[in-house]
Amino acid sequence: MTDQFDPSPSDRFTFGLWTVGNPGGDPFGPAVRASKSPLELVEGLAQVGAWGVNLHDNDLIPFGSSQSERDRIVTEFRAAVDSAGLCVPMATTNLFSHPVFRDGAFTASDPKVRAFAVRKAMRAIETGVELGAETIVFWGGREGCESDACRDVRDAIGWYRDAYDFLCGWVKEQGWDLRFALEAKPNEPRGDIYLATTGHILHFIETLEHSEMVGVNPEVAHENMPGLSMVHAVAQAMEASKLFHVDLNAQRIGRYDQDLRFGSEDAKGAFFLVRLLEGTGGYERYEGPRHFDAHAYRTEDWDGVWDFARGCMRTYKILAARAAAFDADPEVREILEAGRVDTDGVGELIGSFDAERCAKLEALELDPEALAQVGKRYERLDQLAMEHLLGVRG
Repeated sequence: MTDQFDPSPSDRFTFGLWTVGNPGGDPFGPAVRASKSPLELVEGLAQVGAWGVNLHDNDLIPFGSSQSERDRIVTEFRAAVDSAGLCVPMATTNLFSHPVFRDGAFTASDPKVRAFAVRKAMRAIETGVELGAETIVFWGGREGCESDACRDVRDAIGWYRDAYDFLCGWVKEQGWDLRFALEAKPNEPRGDIYLATTGHILHFIETLEHSEMVGVNPEVAHENMPGLSMVHAVAQAMEASKLFHVDLNAQRIGRYDQDLRFGSEDAKGAFFLVRLLEGTGGYERYEGPRHFDAHAYRTEDWDGVWDFARGCMRTYKILAARAAAFDADPEVREILEAGRVDTDGVGELIGSFDAERCAKLEALELDPEALAQVGKRYERLDQLAMEHLLGVRG
């Protein structure tokens, strides 16, 4: 039986090979599910209604493969993707698993390791282009330290900049229309990871030679681990026109990186995130892929993995419907509009400075005591959000 919340390719939902392909191993125990090939995973994603599949280079091509092996694997995978009616909108590179990256990749102290990392990224970008990817994500999992005795952070940031300046210039030289999306995380696997938050990265981007082709890829878990707001991270990226990709999952604050099924924790946070991405509040809608960087519970067999994938997508669609109902609610609109009333055009005085505006601002009669007495009705507004979220209103 199907309903309005069943996913379809038009929803632009994507999963990584490493997400649905996770066999359930963890630091305390081995895999619990038999591995599936990338071709099998593509077929499974098509059956559950996904739009696309994303990948790290080594999810598909084993590290150290010959050129002929690489070409055969990529050709077979591209044929399987096309046959399934999927696409590959994003590709990334694994610069964290091999022991060569034990001290980092782009920020390793050893210049030969940095050179190897950049060259490996070039090969991964080539694979992405061959598969049709439009966005290349970079997550600096090993870019960091356990002790600041190992290097001056300023050197590391400079080496980071050098790598992206080189890669951006190389991509432009090839004539490819690609965008890079950098992904933040505060820690794990390193004790501290450089560029720990989306805000760190947004500033860093402005220092790059080709900043126009670099944006961010915020992830729910990575923002929530240290207690930050994913909604605020995404909103800041959108306001700066730098939301190039987004990773959706769920996370309990203060825990290790859990990558849980989207919406399974902090349902209200997920509600406001979907509202933001869908633009139901009247702002521009995010038109990129909705990527689920999450994993099924270790308790699950392969049927459970596909239940997990369906659950991610259904939850997103349910929240999108709830968010639309919230923003269409007359009482919600009344409260929001009442808080923004500006009959005197006062708000227009604050912006780019000029002497006339300044004179009008100085001449305003503003009574802070009277202004301080105005209640905002945010308790009622939040309760309305909860009632829409829980499906008892609208």
